[in-house]
Amino acid sequence: MASQADDDLAPTKTEGFKVGEKKTVEEYAKLDEGDESLRRWKESLGIGASSGAPLSNPDDSRRCVILSLGLEVEGRDDIIIDLTAPGAVEALKSKPFTIKEGAEFRMKARFRVQREVLSGLNYIQVAKRKGIRVSKDQEMIGSYPPNTETTPSYEKKFALDEAPSGMMVRGHYEAVSSFTDDDNVTHLKFEWSFDIAKNW
Repeated sequence: MASQADDDLAPTKTEGFKVGEKKTVEEYAKLDEGDESLRRWKESLGIGASSGAPLSNPDDSRRCVILSLGLEVEGRDDIIIDLTAPGAVEALKSKPFTIKEGAEFRMKARFRVQREVLSGLNYIQVAKRKGIRVSKDQEMIGSYPPNTETTPSYEKKFALDEAPSGMMVRGHYEAVSSFTDDDNVTHLKFEWSFDIAKNW
């Protein structure tokens, strides 16, 4: 039975949408070989002869590796968390971000796709204050072919967001986030925290 936390992190489904048949990179490469426009489209996705050698790590079975998370605020240095560093994911909960009330910010993620086409990667975040859910946000990241020498990683900048403001919203928040795809594979799930403050 799924827990409430798991239900909170379930992506919103679009009614009538069906995930397409899963294909390997080789199957996509051979698909309609004689169709020139389809060949160009596949090459734009990094599937084909001109896309370079794949960068998959044979010792890492993950299809999608989240390399870093960042917070961008205009006029301030980006905060980047290298998730490849030992203990980085576990440290997120105990080292909160501080966000000034009313500030506009955006999150970003850098990631690598290995071996297979990644379909419908989503970022889902649930924030709670004093144990009560105050928000659930979902960002569609998209579908990506495996990374190659010519494209060693991908970066997705999320939609611009604005921190709430006022005395009632200042304080400490706990969040749970996950990166999940159309195949319901969770590539990373982590707890973290942030503070909304009057000043930086």
